[in-house]
Amino acid sequence: MPASSADMGIPIDAVSYATYEWKPRAPEMHSRAEVLRQTGLYEVTVTAPIIGWKPRIPAEVAADVEDATRALVEFDRHARSRLGSDNPALGPMAAILLRTESASSSQIEQLTTSAKQLALAEIDETERANALTVIGNVRAMEAALQLSDDVNERSILAMHHALMIHQSGFENDAGRYRSEQVWIGPGEAGPRLADFVAPHHGRIPEMIADLVGFIAREDLTVLVQMAVAHAQFETIHPFPDGNGRTGRALAQSILRNKGLVGSTAVPISAGLLVHMERYFAALTAFRTGDAEPIIREFAAASRIAATTGTQLVDDLAEQLQDARRKLRGLRSDATAWRILPVLIGQPVINTRYLMDSIGLGEMAALRALDALTDRGVLLESTGRNRNRVWQHREILDILDSYAATIRRLSVV
Repeated sequence: MPASSADMGIPIDAVSYATYEWKPRAPEMHSRAEVLRQTGLYEVTVTAPIIGWKPRIPAEVAADVEDATRALVEFDRHARSRLGSDNPALGPMAAILLRTESASSSQIEQLTTSAKQLALAEIDETERANALTVIGNVRAMEAALQLSDDVNERSILAMHHALMIHQSGFENDAGRYRSEQVWIGPGEAGPRLADFVAPHHGRIPEMIADLVGFIAREDLTVLVQMAVAHAQFETIHPFPDGNGRTGRALAQSILRNKGLVGSTAVPISAGLLVHMERYFAALTAFRTGDAEPIIREFAAASRIAATTGTQLVDDLAEQLQDARRKLRGLRSDATAWRILPVLIGQPVINTRYLMDSIGLGEMAALRALDALTDRGVLLESTGRNRNRVWQHREILDILDSYAATIRRLSVV
């Protein structure tokens, strides 16, 4: 039962419910007891419209949000100033921050992979399922930022398509709303005992239209708007899979769309990962009519993202400086200098990647890789004569150390 308005930190209309009838689709696959339990009436979530929501933000929460907003803006400024807006490493730095955010978002869904495996997946040098799945999330985040000028139904479908198109078993669902009932929690043969039953699939387009209208508003604090839009999206649960990852990509798109950050992806999912139980509890509170917990969680996640992200930027920038010191004495027009900033965003490379990404010929790429290896910047990791792969071990260590820091914070 929803709490009374007097109990609400930040009231928002709670979800309601519609009643449908369920009959197990393949009763022969389940026990008679399970079929009996799952036959009959069940309640389906109906989201309340939010396009016209008028938030009443308590002063303490407003101060919390303002502080978190300031931290995000400062993080974005720091990333630019640490390298310089015209520095060729700024683009790769943004790429690695985006990949870090994607990995953290995937980890919330219990999908983990190392920095090395993720980098190998980028150059088609691994068959590990988790790494390939996380790469799908990287593509969704990329789509979220590329399409952030206009956050609409088309861009949301494009994010999901980028996420799922290479995930085995979901290729036909990529970029398409679900066409059947889904639920979270108990119930193999049906949703009658589930913890959460998503809205009926027939109502998804109208609910997404309301969400898009809410995102288009210009009269809301960005962090409040992002947190509420994310919670509403997760409640709509429009896809058969990938809703959490798409919803967190949507959060990045809103940040960019509203101009709060511009140069980088912000590792907000890393902040959410620190307090996962609170994050999921906040989504539940939102559905019962209180937006304060999810707003608080996004504010806290933003501060964690800004603090840990700043350290990550500094560590990567220092590593870039160290590599430059190792290349002293190399002529200024040597190809190795062109490769150096690329390593920030892609610390595992092969000749094919260099040929595709910066237009090198194969022999020029090999000569430059030899120079970088001879000076201790890169390490050839395969020991093969053909199809070789080089890695920047120190950058991989920094990325794995960042992931370890987030794990440590999550158990404090």
